[in-house]
Amino acid sequence: MMSEFSGKRAAIVSYRLGTADGVSVTAAQWATALHRLGMQVRTVAGDGNPDVRVPDLALDARRPPTRRALAGALDDADVVIADNVCSLPMNQAAGDAVADYLRGRPAVLRHHDLPWERERYAAVTTWPPDDAAWRHVTVNELARRALAARRGIAAATVYHGFSEQPRPQERHAVRSRLEVGDGLLVLQPTRAIPRKNVDVGLEIAEALGATFWLTGPAEDGYADALARLLAGARVPVRRRLPAGVDMAAAYAACDAVVLPSSWEGFGLPLVEAALHRKPIAVGGFPVARELAAFGFRWFPADDPARLGAWLADPDPDLLDHNQRIAESRFGIDALARRLERLLSGAPVCHHAGTAGDDAAGHDGGQRCDCGTA
Repeated sequence: MMSEFSGKRAAIVSYRLGTADGVSVTAAQWATALHRLGMQVRTVAGDGNPDVRVPDLALDARRPPTRRALAGALDDADVVIADNVCSLPMNQAAGDAVADYLRGRPAVLRHHDLPWERERYAAVTTWPPDDAAWRHVTVNELARRALAARRGIAAATVYHGFSEQPRPQERHAVRSRLEVGDGLLVLQPTRAIPRKNVDVGLEIAEALGATFWLTGPAEDGYADALARLLAGARVPVRRRLPAGVDMAAAYAACDAVVLPSSWEGFGLPLVEAALHRKPIAVGGFPVARELAAFGFRWFPADDPARLGAWLADPDPDLLDHNQRIAESRFGIDALARRLERLLSGAPVCHHAGTAGDDAAGHDGGQRCDCGTA
């Protein structure tokens, strides 16, 4: 899928890239999609496993990166994608340095999270920064509308694009390593922080009589609370990914997925579960309701009996239905189409309905970037 951008250079810059966190995972999606447009892509970050490391971009850096350091990593890029580094001020000095460096040159500021979405940053009223040369991108419609209302900044919604490679053949080997036998295995593929509601995920596993598997680390000071919660669990618990086991293998091993969060900027497991053909129980966070408008069929996290009934008598039609939506609306090709339009300055569709809807954001009846006629 070559384009007018073939041969051009893009740099994706953030605090941390190349790990298992959501920004890293979806930055890799953008890199894949940009490669499909024929672009050369490099990642730049202070931590993780980026192509180019600028240490003072890290979340715990004591000083901001110098203009010289940023120039060495970014000067030859035709477009720079600031991926959440100018969104949530977790290291505001680093983000301000990136914004100052980018002023007047083509850049995309992608926002996974925004200051008013976190109580600790609610007093920050000057972020995200803006410039006439930049385009802003949000990962959901809720944030796009809020960004316009709160900061007067116009943005495009660009949903994530997935290139998952399911490996169901690994199911037995991973379950053997986890020592779960033939019983039900419920996967919560998230970090352990308060808004992920690990207690609800554990309650679902307990209601189903299943082993509970939480793959992500405890962060944001939640380690002690998590330890107390898991110590009182009434079902077997598994933690983290065994050496050599990745998320595709984890999805293969499980019987159901839970995402009981009270807040997510997107919620990657919503689409990953569909692509790996697993049922999922979902909390009522706002973006889940937005994505449900595409037609996904999920189970409510507050009623585990409904998921239990399905597991007792599985209906593959539900899995087929969710997989079709995920592949057509959230595949890597759909993302590449959106990015091509974004970089060319064309409108990016804000459509979140089902195929065939005549929704606002479509261009004169032509086939739009979301894949809908």
